[in-house]
Amino acid sequence: MHGNSVRARAFGRDFVAGVRGFLEGGDIPEYAELLAQSRAQALQRLLDSARTLGADAVVALRYTTAEVMQGMSEVLAYGTAVRLGPPQ
Repeated sequence: MHGNSVRARAFGRDFVAGVRGFLEGGDIPEYAELLAQSRAQALQRLLDSARTLGADAVVALRYTTAEVMQGMSEVLAYGTAVRLGPPQ
């Protein structure tokens, strides 16, 4: 099973993050929030797919990321959908 989310950076967010990174360095909350939203969306899509197949759980859950193009990234959540009891 898998679920993915592809997000593009926005100019306003990039500008604020760029200024923050230049002046302060360290953690960039704007990008941390964007990544957290992407992970949550990818996970929800994975769970929706698993439910559609009648799965009770997903095991061995993993995340991976990839740059689709400059300024656009994909977060992929994947794992194995399982049934915990006898088929219904």
